[in-house]
Amino acid sequence: MSGAEFIKVLFQNRVRAAGTFAFTAALLCGCTVGPNYHRPAAPVPANWDVQEPWRESAPKDALPKGQWWVVFHDDQLNALEKESLDANQTIKVSIARLEQARATAAVQLSTLFPTFGLVPGTTPTIERQRLSGNRPVAGSPITPGPVQQNSATLPFVVNYELDLFGKRRRSIESAEAAYQASAADLENVRLVITAELAGDYYSLRQLDSEIGILERTVQALQKGFDLVNTRHDGGVASGLDVAEEETLLRNTQTQAILRQQQRRQFEDAIAVLIGKPAPEFHLPSNELNAATPPPLNAGIPSDLLERRPDVAEAEREMAAANAQIGVAKAAYYPSIDLFATAGTQVSDLAKLANASSIFWAIGANVAESIFTGGARRAQVQYAQAGFDANVASYRNTVLNAFREVQDGVTGLTVLAHAQEAQQLSVDAARRTLDISTNRYNGGLVSYLDVVTAQQNLLSNEQQMVTIQGQRLLTSVLLVKALGGGWDASSLAAVQAKSKLKDIIAP
Repeated sequence: MSGAEFIKVLFQNRVRAAGTFAFTAALLCGCTVGPNYHRPAAPVPANWDVQEPWRESAPKDALPKGQWWVVFHDDQLNALEKESLDANQTIKVSIARLEQARATAAVQLSTLFPTFGLVPGTTPTIERQRLSGNRPVAGSPITPGPVQQNSATLPFVVNYELDLFGKRRRSIESAEAAYQASAADLENVRLVITAELAGDYYSLRQLDSEIGILERTVQALQKGFDLVNTRHDGGVASGLDVAEEETLLRNTQTQAILRQQQRRQFEDAIAVLIGKPAPEFHLPSNELNAATPPPLNAGIPSDLLERRPDVAEAEREMAAANAQIGVAKAAYYPSIDLFATAGTQVSDLAKLANASSIFWAIGANVAESIFTGGARRAQVQYAQAGFDANVASYRNTVLNAFREVQDGVTGLTVLAHAQEAQQLSVDAARRTLDISTNRYNGGLVSYLDVVTAQQNLLSNEQQMVTIQGQRLLTSVLLVKALGGGWDASSLAAVQAKSKLKDIIAP
């Protein structure tokens, strides 16, 4: 057998030894201290408080998973949302944190395997040395002489810590739950970013509609101002009529200018969300016109616990904290390390493959803290308090989820009624302006009546657009509150398993 073949056989034997250690550990690891996880209960209402004209969506209107915004049927919004998912920096931060959590879980999973490598503090050595002929002999009667010798050492070690009381298993359980929590957090960040983008988008379109109303009103007021000026020059209208019309005209122009600043702010906010520099990003004007909220299905309240990524994140954080209690309790019990060392040591490389050149040792180390001054008890209390805090946070997240959905359902109902009433108000304001204008032209009333009617119409049209924009924004918030089509079952696919080469890599 050549030296290379012997090293190969020796390595294979070490791998078999690692498997033996793992098998032995599996036989011995039958106890896991600490509480097993059960999801704590949270208060869940039986139904939503809904009133007419709330309408549940049909099955065909269900939110698509991952692309909830398509229910608004707006191509420009669809394009912006795609850009945000690809380029938003907050999402990239969450993706990186998810990778960190995956790596942390993989580190914990690697503890299921024994470690195999060189003996700590030593390295494979091949050396030739000459000992002095005048070296001290410590009282030996042998007269020393100069000696030259070769030395070759190839040491290996296998270590494995028995998980008798479940500390490692609880650590893995906690790491995997934390990994799933990070996955849920990523989905929640995506939902928040896409909902924020949609909200800013519809706020911008609402401003476009307001600016459009103001500009059209300015045009109408300019015509009225020119008419009153002409009548004033002819001695028919008073200077007061001219001043009143000019005041309303200039004030309306000022409002239109100020709305442009607000529009730019929303445009810049959208630029950040899609990962573009604000000075280089512009959106063309696009009024709301007949845009209406899509029908949405709120489902039943209990479903919400499986549809919101932030609720799932809080639940997984509870599971991770619960496992940490077991990790803390395992500190009360001893730790046992199994080890085996083996290798070859020769003075002649030709004898490297000889069986007589092999050395080995096998044993175990046992460690147990006898007195810690209450540190272990404090660690358990700390872990228990952490779990209690996570339970309270989870229940608070659930309560806020119910509040957000109920606010959305109520808001859409109220705004639908408000839009119907406001449309009647706009129609009445238009009739008032027509009547006032006709009466003024007939000499029956002063121009103040016309100015007042113009102000009322402008105010009512602005209020109408505000309600329309709020309905769309409330729909976006309700979709977000409902989880945006996400489902907690997707977390089942999130496993903290790595490829074998990633686990056994140094």
